[in-house]
Formats: sequence, structure tokens, C-alpha cells
Amino acid sequence: MSSCLDAARPETAQAGTSRFRPAIHFTARDTWLNDPNGLVFYDGLYHLFFQNNPYGNVWGNMSWGHATSRDLLHWTEQPVAIACDETEEIFSGSVVVDHGNTSGFGTADAPALVAIYTSAYKAASEHSGTQAQSLAYSTDAGTTWLKYEGNPVLTRNSANFRDPKVFRYQGDQGACWVMVAVEAQHQKVVFYRSEDLNSWDFLSDFGPANADAGEWECPDLFPLAVDGDPDNIKWVLIVNVNPGAVAGGSGGQYFVGEFDGVRFVPDAGSLAAPAGVTSISDSVAAAAALKECLWLDWGRDCYASVSFSNAPDDRRIIIGWMNNWDYANELPTAPWRSAMTLPREVTLTAVNGSPRLVQQPVLADLCAGEDLPTAKDQMNADTFELRNTALRLPDSVPGSAQIIEAEIVPGSAESFSFLLFGSSDGSKGTILSYNTTSAQLILDRRQSGNTGFHEKFASDEPAPIVLDGGVLRLHIVVDHCSVEVFAQGGKVVLTDLIFPETENPENWLSAEGGSATILKLAVSTLT
Repeated sequence: MSSCLDAARPETAQAGTSRFRPAIHFTARDTWLNDPNGLVFYDGLYHLFFQNNPYGNVWGNMSWGHATSRDLLHWTEQPVAIACDETEEIFSGSVVVDHGNTSGFGTADAPALVAIYTSAYKAASEHSGTQAQSLAYSTDAGTTWLKYEGNPVLTRNSANFRDPKVFRYQGDQGACWVMVAVEAQHQKVVFYRSEDLNSWDFLSDFGPANADAGEWECPDLFPLAVDGDPDNIKWVLIVNVNPGAVAGGSGGQYFVGEFDGVRFVPDAGSLAAPAGVTSISDSVAAAAALKECLWLDWGRDCYASVSFSNAPDDRRIIIGWMNNWDYANELPTAPWRSAMTLPREVTLTAVNGSPRLVQQPVLADLCAGEDLPTAKDQMNADTFELRNTALRLPDSVPGSAQIIEAEIVPGSAESFSFLLFGSSDGSKGTILSYNTTSAQLILDRRQSGNTGFHEKFASDEPAPIVLDGGVLRLHIVVDHCSVEVFAQGGKVVLTDLIFPETENPENWLSAEGGSATILKLAVSTLT
């Protein structure tokens, strides 16, 4: 395998970067990671596979890393699952539990886990210059993997055909496997079907649509009940785009519509381009139209989100890569580089008559279990008013993450804001603010600490907010190098990386230009 190496493995951390390693977000021990792959639950364990360079902390030598968890928050890194070699790199894909042994890799009593991944073929391969879909399988619950001798199982003789997400579909004609993949540079999602995971037939394609200025990557397709109604099922198609996301660079968009086992048709409410315009990039109103797309996250650092297969209780749980290709290789950490978002459970709810995704961080299991940390309440305040003043919150604590839950009525205030990882004079820190005039929630990291490692890192991200009965509801997760904001019950999400200074642990809540009523304010530290 040595022929796929192009970087030496880093073994020591740069001074001062270990403090950035998150407490409750997954990172590889001492290497690079990007897209989550092959998310699957099996035999009591959640498996997170991921794009990994086993030999360096920048992109390269793409292989599938592997981690396991029982609670989705505390992960044990395992040996590399599927390694690159002299003929191929192992790009993104998915894993299914082959319960019916349709592939023949397992047995009826002991189903195999089957990985469907993209082979990015090198010069030494007869398929050089193309990307195609291949199989690997495990008969020991994901511990070891064998590549299928008949690879690739599906090719289009294309240089950018990748990122297969496979799921079991039950339709009027019976059950089959469905693959959702992309022709990345044509901004198309392509659909295939199979009886055995080996032979695939083309069904249809979708796109370009909505945000289509960059490459489309890492699709996912799954059904959800709207507001829990089993008689109102919609299909959600996630399509990640790079560049061209709403906050710049990488991001994830989604569509809601119908899927009949052959074709995905989006609802009219999922399409953002003005009438008569086939794609946003054709429109002079591109910037405005981009904001009308359905975004998984309005921040800069949530990409390649995909969902778990075989999750218990039919929960739909997604994880994204907490980074952005604009600066991904230059994050100021070593020897590890990059992290995953928190797992998020997604549901559909009707907003003004149109189904929209709601995301909630999976944190419920943190406070229970013999080997799990506890959540210590540092503040739990009753209703009070802030008028042109600031309230100091508990400081950030090394080795832990903080959860801030707030419900705020803006009142006469022009704005109110949280200062996170701030300096004592308030001049430095990450600012999460709500502006009553623009009705926007803004996550501003321009003075958050180390922002100079890349010219595109310093940024502020606005997201439109509709108050619920006049109330702004916030669930903020602050870890050592990240802020994830779930607003209005998870209808709006913002995720940004930060790299704060050690001398800036202070957190504050302030109201400016009038008074705001704080209905709820709770701060917990996860230790």
C-alpha cells in the first residue's frame, strides 16, 4: 500500500493547538478527516466511517477511517477500514446491512455489512481517470473489510461520478436497492436500482436546480412524515454544493418532494429560482435567489451531511463535516485536522404550508449512563429584563463543552447578543446577535481569535429568523473550536469553527438600544 502515500504522518502537536480539540465532536487522533461515509447502526453500535488520510493531516491518500459509538457522542477510533492502494483512492459512499443476503456476501442468519464507495482510479489502473462505484463487505460486524473482486460494479466512464448513498426501497413492485449518486460537475443527481447490489440499472436524474454554481456532492434521499403524520410522507433530497453555498464555499442544500422508486420530483415550494429561470446561476437575481434555497445550515462549516442507515426506531440522524473547502487544509491544528458536527436528528414540519427540515442535536443521552459525563447546570435564571446592559454568564471551561438555552422577547431592544469566548473588555470574541430591524440572526467570528491563517476565514453569517409568538428560542452548543446554533426549535441552524485565544474565556449576554425580556436562560457545562 506504500505507493499511495504522499505525506509523512504527523506525530506531535504544534504548540497551543491541543486546546482546540473538541470535547464532544469527533476528531481523528492524529490525522486528516473530511466527509462522513457509511453511517450505519448495527448490533448496538453506531459506525462512523469517514474520508481519512491515514498518513497526514492534509487531504490525500483517501481511505475510509472508522469510529464507533454507543451514544453518538463518545467515539472510539478504530483501524482504517478500507484503504487506498496503488490503483485507487477510496472516496465517499455508504454502508447498508444486507438483511436479505441479496449480495451473497453473508448468510440469512448473519447478514453482511456492504459498503458502496467511489473508486477514484489512478494511473496504474485500467480505469485510470474515471470514478466508479465499488463494493467492500464485512462479515464480522464492521471490524474488517474485503474489497469485492468484481469491482467496479457501476461505471459511467466519467471523471466525476461519485458519492453513492444506497438504501432499501419498498414499492408497489416489491423491494429493491436504490442508489443516489452525483455527476458532480454537471450538477446532477443520478438514480439507479439493483436487486443484488452488484448489477445496477439507470432510473432517472435530477438537476441542475437551486444552488448549482459549484460541484454537487454527497447526496442523500430519505422519507419523513410531516409533523409525525404517517399519512403525509415526503421525501427529502440532500445535495451538498461546493463552492456556491449561501455563506460562501461549501454547504448543504435540500429539496422536499415525491419519490416513486424511479424519479424524484421536488415540490414547487422547494424551488428558489424565479419563474422562467431554470437555475440560479442563470439569474441576475442570483444572490437573492440563493437565500431562498433550503439550506441545512446557514453557517460556513457544515458540509457533506448524510444520514445513518438502519438507525433504531426509524430515527433519521445526520452528521456533517465541520469545515469548509475554502480553508480546510489550513486550519491551525495539529496533528489532527478537522472535526464532525454533532449528530442531528431531523424531522419535517409544515412552515407556512410547506414542509421544512428541523434539526436537533443528539444530546439526550449525555446525562445518563455509567460511563457518560454529566451536565452540570451553572445557571438557570427566572424571567428578567435586560436594558442597555450586559449580564456575565459562566466562563468557558477547558476540557468541556457548554450548552446555552435561551428564550428572549426582543421588546424595545434594537439588538441583543451573546459574546462567546470573549475578552474582558468585550473587544474580542465570537458574537451571536439578533437584529430586530432586519430579523436576522448573525454569527460573527471576525474577532473570534486566530482568524489570520486564511483570508476567507474571518466572516459573519446572517440567517433569516421568524419569531415564534414574538419569542426567539436558541439552543447554542459551544465547544473548544466551534459554535453550533439551533434556533426556533431547529428550524434555522448556523455552524462555525472558531479558534479563540486562551485568555478569552468570558461569556456575556447583552441588550442594546432598549430592553429585552429573558424568559429562559440556562447554561450547562458538559464534563
